[in-house]
Amino acid sequence: MPDATSLSPSAAQAGASPLRTAVSLLSDPAEAVAELAAELRHGSLGLVLFFCSVEYPLEALSHALRSAFEGLPVAGCTTAGEITPAGYARGGIVAIGFDRRHFVPATALVERLEAFDLPRAQRLVDDLLGRCREQALAPLAGNSFVVTLLDGLSSSEESVIATLDAALGSIPSFGGSAGDDNRLARTHVFCDGRFHAEAAVVLLVNTPLPFEVFSTHHLRPRHEKLVVTGVDRESRRVLELNAAPAVAAYAQLVGQPESRLGPELFARHPLAVRIGDHYYVRSIQRANEDGSLSFYCAVENGIVLTAMACAPIHDDLAQTLAGLEGRLGATELVIGCDCFLRRLELEVLGQEAEVSDLLSRRRVIGFNTYGEQYHGMHINQTFTGVAIGTARPDDAA
Repeated sequence: MPDATSLSPSAAQAGASPLRTAVSLLSDPAEAVAELAAELRHGSLGLVLFFCSVEYPLEALSHALRSAFEGLPVAGCTTAGEITPAGYARGGIVAIGFDRRHFVPATALVERLEAFDLPRAQRLVDDLLGRCREQALAPLAGNSFVVTLLDGLSSSEESVIATLDAALGSIPSFGGSAGDDNRLARTHVFCDGRFHAEAAVVLLVNTPLPFEVFSTHHLRPRHEKLVVTGVDRESRRVLELNAAPAVAAYAQLVGQPESRLGPELFARHPLAVRIGDHYYVRSIQRANEDGSLSFYCAVENGIVLTAMACAPIHDDLAQTLAGLEGRLGATELVIGCDCFLRRLELEVLGQEAEVSDLLSRRRVIGFNTYGEQYHGMHINQTFTGVAIGTARPDDAA
């Protein structure tokens, strides 16, 4: 394993960006990680955050990551697609290297998600804050954010995120649910040197750099409503809508035969719950033979679901990213959690290349998710993340 002194001069420049990015589309895990390490490793590297396809043999990828970044915290998850410096990709691995002169990280693994209660959450947050406080570059309050990565098929996101948010208090948080390239079979998060299922990673980051945690979506409410009148909460299955079989009621809403219901239609005709003045999407995962609908988010009996119409994704995202830059100034990087249903919609409409170019120009790195987390909420069909501003010339002194 090369150490910092063996790197080329270009890779160890003192004035380099506090956030370096790297991507590999090589299929061999050792070769892919070596390509990442060649771009990311330098004497002040303090954390690696990555997002990878499940096409990789995960045990071999774990070994390569441990070897290449020995002694450094590494966190990540599997995806339903990657966002690289060149825009959208699939079948690869993308990573971000955090310079410890600008970022102090602390990571924690959460297992037994179903038993994650407030006392556990408070102990976890206290531990993360304690570790960051020892080396803090700025006061923790107002200068820290949290990234959450969860098993996207665990059905525990709502309870885990809400409980964690209660313990975090005013610290802003965002994140994404791990994917598996739309197979809906098994998703993984990475922490402590290996991949884990039925688990979550919590990453606390302290930084003096300006940042903003944000969330946006391109969906607008229509007048049609559906009331959940029958539900299996444990499996996230809606049995009835408006006292009719859920599949039949939804098919009637979208004006399509039941046989045509699938991911493309679900992406174009989402449903949302209104909380206050905001609408939070509850995306449909699949139509079941028994007439029920499986959802990516928890859906409660008696809630009212509003039909949503899709505005152009590109226009909403361009406005959001421009607004972030207007408030922060030039951005070093945007870490984005982009619902895979948004990408599916773009593919159906033939607009993927246009949005991919926008993501590249705005320096967005991230992944396509099975759900997003934002300030204690588990949501769908959003683009959620953190924009990080540029360093002042004396920040690395």
